[in-house]
Amino acid sequence: MTAFSRRSLLAAPLLADVPAAAQASFPGARPVTLVMPYTAGGLPTVLGNIITQGLAQRLGGSFVTDFRPGAATAIAARQVARAQPDGHTLLFGSVTTFAAVPHAQRNPGYDPLADFHHLTMIGNTLFMLVGHPRWPSLAAVLEEARRRPGQLSYASFGIGSTAHLVMVDFLRRAGVEMLHIPFGGSGPAITEILAGRVDLMFPTFASAKPHVEAGRLQGFGVPARNRIPSMPAVPTLSELGFTDFHFDAWLGVSAPAGTPPAVAEALEAALVATFAEATTRARLEELGLEPAPPGRAAMVASIRRNLDANRELMARAGITPE
Repeated sequence: MTAFSRRSLLAAPLLADVPAAAQASFPGARPVTLVMPYTAGGLPTVLGNIITQGLAQRLGGSFVTDFRPGAATAIAARQVARAQPDGHTLLFGSVTTFAAVPHAQRNPGYDPLADFHHLTMIGNTLFMLVGHPRWPSLAAVLEEARRRPGQLSYASFGIGSTAHLVMVDFLRRAGVEMLHIPFGGSGPAITEILAGRVDLMFPTFASAKPHVEAGRLQGFGVPARNRIPSMPAVPTLSELGFTDFHFDAWLGVSAPAGTPPAVAEALEAALVATFAEATTRARLEELGLEPAPPGRAAMVASIRRNLDANRELMARAGITPE
């Protein structure tokens, strides 16, 4: 267990005791809306349910989800940034929302720091570097890529997506050049690598796991600090010589800037307590998420760090704001 997850466990009983004044006045009779920048179904719906149920259990009142996909999560972020800052509109955001979109879109319609009161990260999405089974090892892929620069290919979920940026970082570390083939989502990208029409990809751990277990894909490594307990045979990329190769793909919850301090503190405490529960942590592991450092300060620090890192990665990938 990581240090921060231990701290979360120790803090959970205290964090569950949110300020009495906030409990008495918030949320009241009005429902609180969690705006999700994705389509309904799958991981977004599961996480939305965990969040809304956890908040309702600890704060009372009614919490609902509103799915608002589009513009690489910017539509939902703009909606929440402009909402009344009273705690009744929250955003389910991500590293993409706050540290990639501001570099990829010339005018996303929000400032990732000034327009939000960030509450906490809830987990870090795990990725796995996979290849078609014709490749016996990662070393074999990289050897061929060095022999034929730009001839081997890799898939991503789209230009500037997390699957794209993590590969840009990996190829920089490996010192090889490969052709990027972006797709309009994870499904088509995985289909192409399963068919052998592309060579490498960084899908999410959850989507890669069944294909690796069935032998349809080779699992080469994970850009994480530790091996994943549910697939302990797959090494970390650090173990393979790519020192300190960790990729942030966290998810979190934010409120509009100007949210009253007592309300923001109550929401933060309730969220941290929800995601410190053993049953929730076990569920996140099943979904391919690892714990993330809890609390507002950790989330703000991550946004600042990821903004700097993604600026460099996007420049390296030749991505300019549109």
